[in-house]
Amino acid sequence: MDSTNIMTDKKLIDDAFAVEKARFLWHSKDKDGNGLVSGLTEQSCIIATRFYLKGRQEGWDKIETRTYEGTVGGKL
Repeated sequence: MDSTNIMTDKKLIDDAFAVEKARFLWHSKDKDGNGLVSGLTEQSCIIATRFYLKGRQEGWDKIETRTYEGTVGGKL
């Protein structure tokens, strides 16, 4: 199947993703049909997907993580 034709029957939002209603939730999918975000309402799903895609575009998933000690020294 040609990946460019996966989302032809859906209305693309921002030319990047589409949302569809499932039984209880709304789900967003990218142009290739990969799931992105789920939400209780259509509008919340759209807002969350835009936030998620903006973060991915800016490279939030490539940030190095740091570990900190979770104990407090001294007398409380």
